[in-house]
Amino acid sequence: MAKHAVVIAGGGPTGMMLAGELALAGIGVAIVEPRASQEFDGSRSGGLHSRTIEVLDQRGIADRFLAEGQAMQVQAFAGVPLDISDFPTRHNYGLALWQSHFERILAAWVEELGVPIAREREVTGFTQDDTGVDVELSDGQSLRADYLVGCDGGRSVIRKAAGIEFPGWDPSTSWLIAEVEMAEEPELGLRGGGGIGRADGGRIRVVLSEQHLERTGEPTLEDVSEALIAVDGTDHGAHSPTWISRFTDMTRQAASYRKGRALLAGDAAHVHPPQGGQGLNTGVQDAVNLGWKLAQVVNGTSPDGLLDTYHAERHPVGARVLHNTMAQMALRGTDERTDALRDTMTELLSMDEPRKRFAGMMSGLDIHYDLGDGHPLLGRRMPDLDLVTADGPLRVFTLLHDAKPVLLDLGEPGGSDVTPWADRVQLIDADYVGPWELPVLGAVTAPTAVVIRPDGYVAWVGDGTDAGLRDALTTWFGTP
Repeated sequence: MAKHAVVIAGGGPTGMMLAGELALAGIGVAIVEPRASQEFDGSRSGGLHSRTIEVLDQRGIADRFLAEGQAMQVQAFAGVPLDISDFPTRHNYGLALWQSHFERILAAWVEELGVPIAREREVTGFTQDDTGVDVELSDGQSLRADYLVGCDGGRSVIRKAAGIEFPGWDPSTSWLIAEVEMAEEPELGLRGGGGIGRADGGRIRVVLSEQHLERTGEPTLEDVSEALIAVDGTDHGAHSPTWISRFTDMTRQAASYRKGRALLAGDAAHVHPPQGGQGLNTGVQDAVNLGWKLAQVVNGTSPDGLLDTYHAERHPVGARVLHNTMAQMALRGTDERTDALRDTMTELLSMDEPRKRFAGMMSGLDIHYDLGDGHPLLGRRMPDLDLVTADGPLRVFTLLHDAKPVLLDLGEPGGSDVTPWADRVQLIDADYVGPWELPVLGAVTAPTAVVIRPDGYVAWVGDGTDAGLRDALTTWFGTP
């Protein structure tokens, strides 16, 4: 039985990001993935939001994705555009990039980090005890791990085997999405609860709602033709599909993101309609929250209880995504009352303050973990400031490339002491003379020092004293 510190079920965006985070921390991790390669047929996520780009920038790999995608304003609420070009971030935009390309680029990074991927097999079950987890694979083999993380999608085997409930709402609508060739040129644009547009190679991409929800089995070209006829009166001679898939507005969230040594992330923990393009982004950020915590527990730096903060921080984020996608679904109706409501929302979101609030939510830039009362920075993302150090200019995100925590001292040199934690926390003396501004909140008081967690969120803020510093370092990075 092969032994790994962590086994990840599922090698999609969430699973690969988590594997990369663990590998950066020197943790032995392996991915179990059903696909023979990273390629897949179909269209899934279409892009990255600002906070996800920042997270990739924290690891020094954002440029790989930016080079292949198109930077643009992708944020929207129920189809109402939300411009973030005036937000205080280096990445005040989203990135149009299909998931197939995102996965390919991320997989190359994970391969560089030496993470093994067991392909063409699945996790079929597991049992856990006080010291670890026995993981059963579809090829009859078994793996032993300290922890198992289910990144295996909405039908998660890990979630079901762990007995974690998945409450929520059944689907009320389903959509077909397909790439086909057409004998006739269709009118391009929005309709039928979706739209028709161009794809690569002269093909046509179709996204249309279905007339009947009670479909079973895999979608067919006949289903696509039926949906086209319902909105256009013709199927435009649709033929030769490259792929066809179906999705619904089912909305569910795991009651707990952890059961002993089994954890959930990404779609295994939360499923929702695709409105706002939040699914992949939320999953990747789940992974970045979990990765450093799991690494510290595995290597003995922190007690097992640190993993409970993963659920405490990320479950509310997921719940908020479910809530806003349901609201957006309610605005998709085609009756006159819904039209009036949508017009009202459009007018509201054209105002500056509502736009900033909703754009902060949709982009992930306003995420706030409840770490107690204090400075507005506490529990929020650390801005990527341009610092001045004794060794020259330095960006904050550069300090996070190795996923190590940082105590950034912006006061008099030597004012902060992390000697007992010197083996795990970087101490950086620096100057910063620019404004301190956060998305949505605006200007905040300049701190004298901050502790930045490996996921880029602020765990402690100094006000000229080191009050609370030792407690924060112990809470997040273990006893000295």
